[in-house]
Amino acid sequence: MGGACGYGNLYSEGYGTNTVVLNTSLFNNGLSCGAYYELRCVNDPRWCLAGRIVVTATNSARREGGVIHNTLILTYLSRCSSALLSTVPDCGIVPVSYRRYGYFVKGYPVEKRGGTRFTVNGHSYFNLVLIINVGGAGDVRRAYIKGSRTRWQAMSRNWGQNWQRNSYLNRQSLSFKVTTSDGRSVASYNVAPHGWAFGQTFSSGGQFR
Repeated sequence: MGGACGYGNLYSEGYGTNTVVLNTSLFNNGLSCGAYYELRCVNDPRWCLAGRIVVTATNSARREGGVIHNTLILTYLSRCSSALLSTVPDCGIVPVSYRRYGYFVKGYPVEKRGGTRFTVNGHSYFNLVLIINVGGAGDVRRAYIKGSRTRWQAMSRNWGQNWQRNSYLNRQSLSFKVTTSDGRSVASYNVAPHGWAFGQTFSSGGQFR
């Protein structure tokens, strides 16, 4: 199922190794999926490198290791945090400071390669759309779908970044509009052609810049 956000294979979907698991509070029942965080290694001058890295929230966990807490992050990056540490003694837990990173924090957005992508699952009268590769703030708060013969229709979040709409949209080209937590919106018109099928993924020309 691709973790609690539904992203699937993080490598093939473009998220790479700089990802992080959130505790249940920060995960916020999936609303934080795709959010960006800036991490800095702290409290250990023997190991810490200067600078920071940016990671994407892609999953949720209840356990202690690998979870962002309210006061610090205890995270295990796929590359053993080598971007933060001068030497990695055991590839274990690394204490870091963190803050949200994105358009409304830094004054400029996170840029993603290519457009926002939409995977259309479900069946007739039930459209379940996974939204991935979102730039800007990263976390989607509202989503809309439009068939070539309909008006814009608000979608509800089913789980993670899977959004649903109970409408019959077969044999219509599909457009999508996405709003992130900073209030910015991007509309992608006629992303899925008239002959689309469930299970297909479509890349838009639109992206948060």
